[in-house]
This record gives sequence, structure tokens and C-alpha cells, in this order.
Amino acid sequence: MTSQLKVNGFRGAAVKAGIKYEGRLDLGLIVSDTPAVAAAVFTRNVVKAAPVLEGMKQMTQPDARISAVVVNSGNANACTGRQGIEDYHAVCKEAARLLDVPESQVVFSSTGVIGEPLPVQRFMAALPEAVSNLDAEGILAVSDAILTTDTVRKTAVAEVELDGRPVTLAGMAKGAGMIGPDMGPPQATMLSFIMTDAAVEPAWWQDVLSAGTEQSFNRILVDGDTSTNDTVYALANGFAGNKPVDEGHSGADALRRALFSVMRDLALQIVRDGEGATKCVAVTVRGASSPEDAEKVARTIAESPLVKTALFGEDPNWGRIFAAAGRAGVSFDPEAVTLSIGDVIIAEDGRGKGKDAEADAARIMSGAEFEITLEIGPGGGQATVYTSDLSDEYVHINADYRT
Repeated sequence: MTSQLKVNGFRGAAVKAGIKYEGRLDLGLIVSDTPAVAAAVFTRNVVKAAPVLEGMKQMTQPDARISAVVVNSGNANACTGRQGIEDYHAVCKEAARLLDVPESQVVFSSTGVIGEPLPVQRFMAALPEAVSNLDAEGILAVSDAILTTDTVRKTAVAEVELDGRPVTLAGMAKGAGMIGPDMGPPQATMLSFIMTDAAVEPAWWQDVLSAGTEQSFNRILVDGDTSTNDTVYALANGFAGNKPVDEGHSGADALRRALFSVMRDLALQIVRDGEGATKCVAVTVRGASSPEDAEKVARTIAESPLVKTALFGEDPNWGRIFAAAGRAGVSFDPEAVTLSIGDVIIAEDGRGKGKDAEADAARIMSGAEFEITLEIGPGGGQATVYTSDLSDEYVHINADYRT
């Protein structure tokens, strides 16, 4: 096992609890050796899983600190009523007892099938092994334990210097389907856990995580479905020994950029590993009257099943892109629109550039990653949304998910 996710003061472990499948890692534990300053964002879906509802409560407490994160795959503990809440607390209470920390400093995230009761006894049987296996090298195994339909683990690392001291940020994520995150501060599922040994001020840390989410996880689409369980936790335990970072700290911009780079890296890994995906495509809209309008248009294009199937077929069907843009609820002049795939302009002033341009665009679309750029006017608003194609394999994976 490599140490690429090793962060001072954090330990991890993963075990095979048999939550849904036998013989695979499905229960992970991340522990900070001192209570970490915590920030979090959660799904805005009205239907929220028990781990989201209870995590939100914990994170709205003043100066929230987290010592441990329990996470499982195979069961979402969503739409499980009062029993799901009680099961959440039973697992947190047992983890807290085994770790000798307050229950209020333990959070619990889940991903998997919605609507099935949590097999609590399997958690109780497996948690002692997880605690006994905790190790600085063990965090990487947690990134495997959180996977469901993912085909690869998703990790990212960044390093900065604060007050002359080296600081590490490391993150993991899972997600391949049910990906259309819409997350906000306390108030696929896609899960991400980010750790750093930096010392930070809590309010600044939450603000930075929220801003980073808007530019990373909230800008990706696989199928456009917003999960009941989407969650990001970011823990900062201060082991680096720097002065706590806030907006006035000389290293604030460096730490912000490092966090954003980790989040964006993880977000793009999710798109690349989208269920059945063969393409990772950046959809950029420019010239809108505001960034918000640009995002609406980009998101509508990126979500369109007709556009996504054209991406899979490597078909530069610019009419589908125009049609999607036109139903985004944003006013623009269709006869002043320019559309490019990579560096090839395939439509200009609202009209196609012909078969030669389309043939050049198709060659670009044969690659695994490329950009679609739509210029819709003279405004300064710009936004990019990242999407995958829609393949027949996606249909098979989701048709057979529970069976």
C-alpha cells in the first residue's frame, strides 16, 4: 500500500463488513489524532438520508470539531425513517466508545441502495477490527471501501507552505452514477473526505469549502440526478503547526488554491469514471449577461440526453446543442451564436459551417476529453460544467443495479 494519502495526525482503516456484498471492503474509518476543525456541505435534495440530516445538525453546532468519520458503501440509510436516525447514532456511539472520544465528534456517511434498513449488527461486529487496524497508511484503503459502481479509486493530494511549514491536503471521493450534485453548507451518490494538517479558523474554512464546492463538485454531471446522500467533509487538525489561517493570513490564497485544486481533481475523476462513460467533456458558455445565466445554459446542454448520446456517438450534432441552450430559460440572440468543439468552429452566427467543419470536429470528439464552447453574446458572464457521455452501458448498469 502506498502512502500517497498520508497526512500528519490522521489515521485510517477499512474492513470487509458484508454490508451488501461479501469479500469486499465496505466499511471505512478516518480518525484525527486531535479534534479537527470541520467544514461540510450536504445535498440540497429535499429527500435527505439519515447521515445527511444528522450530519447537518452536528455541523451547525458552534465551532464544530470532528475526531472520526465512519463511512460505508452498499447501503445509503436513506428513506429509512426514525429507525435510520437511531441506527446512525448507534454506529456513532459505538465508534466513539471504541475510540474514547465524544459521540458529538463522530460523523457517519453512507452510500448505496436507498430504502433498505442499515444492517447495524454488521457494523458493530466490524468496527473493533477497523479501530485496531488504524494506521497512518490506512487512509488509502478507505478510498476503496467507499466505492459502489465506481471502477477506480479517486484520490488527490496537494502541498503548500504556511508560515515556513510544509502542509499537506489529501482527499478521496466516490461517485460514478446518480451524479448531479447540488450541495450547500449546513443547512450517486457523491461523497468526498478531505484532510489537511493545516491550522485554520473555522468560519474561513467553511467559507472556502463552500466556494470550492460551487466550482468543482457542483459543476459536474453524469446523469443529472442529485443524490439523497451527497456530502463533503473537510477536516483540518493543525498538526503542521502554522498560525490558524483566515482571510488575513499571508498563506490564505495558497491554501485556498490547494483546496480548490484537490476538489476539482476529484470532481473530474468522478466524471471520467461516470457509469458507462467514454468521454469527459467541458461545456463552456461565454458572453452571457451573468455567470449565473452562463451556468444555466451550460448545465442544460450538459444534462441533455440528446447531447450526451451524441457525445457517445462522436457526432458533432450542433443542432442538439443549440436546442438545449435555447430551453435553458436565458435570453440570447440565436443568430449571434458561435459554437466550437475544441478549436473547430462548427456553427457561426447561428448557422452551421458545413460538412468539412463537422468532420474536423468529429475527429476531436474521438478523443476521451475535449471542450464544447458556446458564445451566446457580448456579455461578460462565463461558466463551465463538466459532463460525460450517455452510453448503452449506463442503461445496463442502472437497470440491473438492485438485481
